[in-house]
Amino acid sequence: MQTSFSPAQLANSHMAASEKILRTCVHCGFCTATCPTYLLLGDELDSPRGRIYMIKDMLENGKPATPEVVKHIDRCLSCLSCMTTCPSGVHYMHLVDHARAHIEQTYSRGLADRLVRNLLAFVLPYPERFRLALAGALLAKPLRSLIGALPLVGQRMSAMIALAPTRFPSREITVAPPVVAQPRKGRVVILEGCAQPVLKPSINATARRLLARNGVEVVTTKGEGCCGALVHHMGREHDALDFARRNVDAWIAEMDGAGLDAIVMTASGCGTTVKDYGFMLRDDPAYAEKARRVSAITLDITQYLSRLELAQPMRVNRIPVAYHSACSMQHGQQIRDEPKRLLAAVGFVVRDVPEGHICCGSAGVYNILQPEIASKLRARKVANIERMKPRIVATGNIGCMTQIGLGTAIPIVHTVELLDWASGGPMPDELVAAGFSVDDVVANDQKLTLTELRG
Repeated sequence: MQTSFSPAQLANSHMAASEKILRTCVHCGFCTATCPTYLLLGDELDSPRGRIYMIKDMLENGKPATPEVVKHIDRCLSCLSCMTTCPSGVHYMHLVDHARAHIEQTYSRGLADRLVRNLLAFVLPYPERFRLALAGALLAKPLRSLIGALPLVGQRMSAMIALAPTRFPSREITVAPPVVAQPRKGRVVILEGCAQPVLKPSINATARRLLARNGVEVVTTKGEGCCGALVHHMGREHDALDFARRNVDAWIAEMDGAGLDAIVMTASGCGTTVKDYGFMLRDDPAYAEKARRVSAITLDITQYLSRLELAQPMRVNRIPVAYHSACSMQHGQQIRDEPKRLLAAVGFVVRDVPEGHICCGSAGVYNILQPEIASKLRARKVANIERMKPRIVATGNIGCMTQIGLGTAIPIVHTVELLDWASGGPMPDELVAAGFSVDDVVANDQKLTLTELRG
């Protein structure tokens, strides 16, 4: 794509990076075939190609964002399926992130929109605030239909209430750290995050237990918090960078102290953002190099487990599992095979979900800000999952678990919970509730052939 940015504009690193991305685009339109919003709405402006044209016009001509531009950029899920599809390697993620920051700086949203976005930014990245908000949402569930009818904010408030769990989230019980098996194979830190430890603290607890059983010490770092993804995707660049700096400080102190082999992510949405810290903080002389070091050793939990020789005292008994690959996993981090290989290795019969590249509609806070589109995407995803007739759905992102779980009775659990259960850990609560039994796990001496593993 030909551009005409001025030298003065290109002196700004954000403009220079976006101009380079725009020049990579060749207008081929392959991205339209895999863009969820284009598939649903059929509007070229709701495709990556259409949004790229709007972003180019806005940035190149120094224009403030218009209501039309904001509407179509807001509808983008940042699922990044277009990046997987693009034959030219257009880095759409960085381009749309720049566009959102530009919108935040140049566009005055309506009162209702500002209220909801400010509320999300104030609550979600902070676990204790989020916990209190969920308690309020739980109490408001009987009034959801009345709240949904309120002017201005009703639909979004109703979506927030629908996404809240049906029981008050439990705090993780503080227990002694699991004993690390010998010989020791590594030393890592796991990002605790913000929403996940409130919605499902068992995920990180399970990851720590599984890693310890396989000789990996998990350490806790002081000062870390939200990865910044939630506010980053709302265009709040300043807030996102503050979260990133805080995490970099915490992890660098550990890296330069006793040392770390990896920074492990159990939420793929967080992993995509932390792996991008080097780019996000590239202009900060105090943090640029440190951020690159952090990004370089950040791994999804399944990436890290794939590097270990896992102890497997047990094996599941050929349970069919539909593996939902979160967009942030398959498109953002380009991780596709590791989770499925790990699940198959412990006896699950892994089934790919049809249209697996299409987003479930979670996308951070998208299912709150764009509830109508998100609900249609969830229905499409659930229909494709149920066609596979699995007994379990596995995924690696808490947002997807929450979103898909609203649409199906099939238990949905984190990949690491299944791996832990299959190798001697406790059965996940969702499977207990669904009636799974000890007969679903067999001794590891009952070897399965490769043909059996493939189902």
